[in-house]
Amino acid sequence: MTRLQVRAFLYQLGCFAILFISVRFLAEKYTNLTGIWIPATAFVVGTLLSPKFQAVKTKDGEKLFMRWILLKGFREIN
Repeated sequence: MTRLQVRAFLYQLGCFAILFISVRFLAEKYTNLTGIWIPATAFVVGTLLSPKFQAVKTKDGEKLFMRWILLKGFREIN
């Protein structure tokens, strides 16, 4: 794995973890969900809302790109 691929993995993991923990806390506090449904809901919401990062080899070298459901298109991360 290249340095940018590791960075993409860590960014993706970090964003998912933040969303998962936040949604799990909010679901536990403000809904009537119990048992396995709290982390299952947090997992689905975290998976759908977290941005996707990917390292791509271009003619200018390897670059890091991000795609998010809330933004249109791909964004280059410097």
